[in-house]
Amino acid sequence: MIDRYTRPEMGKIFSLENKYAIWQEIEVLACEAHAELGLNGITKEEAQWIRDHAKFNKAEVDEIEAVTNHDVIAFLTNMGSYIDADVPEGKPRPSRWVHYGMTSSDLGDTALCYQLVQATDILIEDCRKLGKICKRRAFEERETLCVGRTHGIHAEPMTFGMKFGSWAWELKRDLDRLQDARNNVAFGAISGAVGTYSSIDPRVEEYVCERLGLVHDPLSTQVISRDHHAYLAGVLATTAATCERIATEIRNLQRTDTLEAEEPFRKGQKGSSAMPHKRNPITLEKVCGLSRVVKANAQVAFDNVALWHERDISHSSAERVAQADSFIALDHMFTCLNRIVDGLILYPAQMLANLNKTRGLIYSSKVLLALVDTGITREDAYKIVQSNAMATWHEVQQCDPNGTTFRSKLEADPACKLTAEQLDKIFDPWSFLGRIETVFDRLEQLDFD
Repeated sequence: MIDRYTRPEMGKIFSLENKYAIWQEIEVLACEAHAELGLNGITKEEAQWIRDHAKFNKAEVDEIEAVTNHDVIAFLTNMGSYIDADVPEGKPRPSRWVHYGMTSSDLGDTALCYQLVQATDILIEDCRKLGKICKRRAFEERETLCVGRTHGIHAEPMTFGMKFGSWAWELKRDLDRLQDARNNVAFGAISGAVGTYSSIDPRVEEYVCERLGLVHDPLSTQVISRDHHAYLAGVLATTAATCERIATEIRNLQRTDTLEAEEPFRKGQKGSSAMPHKRNPITLEKVCGLSRVVKANAQVAFDNVALWHERDISHSSAERVAQADSFIALDHMFTCLNRIVDGLILYPAQMLANLNKTRGLIYSSKVLLALVDTGITREDAYKIVQSNAMATWHEVQQCDPNGTTFRSKLEADPACKLTAEQLDKIFDPWSFLGRIETVFDRLEQLDFD
């Protein structure tokens, strides 16, 4: 992922320095396990020496890899040189115990899962933060009237707080899924060339994984099965889709023709090189664009599940790109949305103007039910409402200055037997919201801690 979208905390996790540091810890822990369990001749003193002297130099690893064309061998060669550097001449080299009975995937797969846990922990906190912001803003705007839209068309009155609340609930589901996916990928495997522990005791695997906070894979092949990683990638894609949903809604509400909400426009910000008046939702558009990357990368993870026999390497190159990019992109998306949703600019007067834009058509469902209550059939009631509604629609579409409201047309229609008092009650937007407290009572129980 390009630096433009990489936060240092997340970028560090997928750096070679961090990967090599995890590799070092795994190798040292394996040596300590052998010594603790009394396996293969390594003494506790040698294990302590390895712990005290193990280190690596990335530039030197790169130089060695340019010759070996094998990153694990290059790393082990470099780390071994530091372990043995201060060993007196003629004494046994402690580095001989490093990687004892292991294969490259024992090291690489266990380290990768550890990295994915680190990265998911950041996203969990990102998601929790945005969820809390949405919940807070929902209660701030619980009585801010606006029109609800279905199919892009005005439907019935609602409050803007419900939009924030809907996002909060979805983010809570994302949070739960992220926590579950974290646990599902927190596995390690040190089981040898094809998972038979042919040259290493299973207790070494258990020892290392326990100290890394991982669960030992109950049956790995040469690799940890990629269904773990695919599930996580799917959760990242779903979470990205939530972010895209939020961004898309605000983008639509920022349209000049609607203008009910607007992403913050920073001091000194410019909207267009050609049109100085522009205030474009560019950050929200970026969120939508990055969502496509995360969702597309999920397919890469699904394709990585089916490897040849006990392992091939076709997954490696793909996931080195896709995993880091997905985490970095989603972390950046959350960072953007945390700022935007927290500081989202709202225009309640414009919301009210939009609510009344169709001259009362949004009250048609209440009129229909009130007419049915007078004793006529639903079919007859529907005809009365629709004929007056379509006449109003035509005048709205033509911007007819002499057109009348939907209510006025009903009052003039002899087939409509509703009284002025009944119409007053029907044409009150709050008549739709008598049970809205149920929504906010439920929202009050939503917990992100």
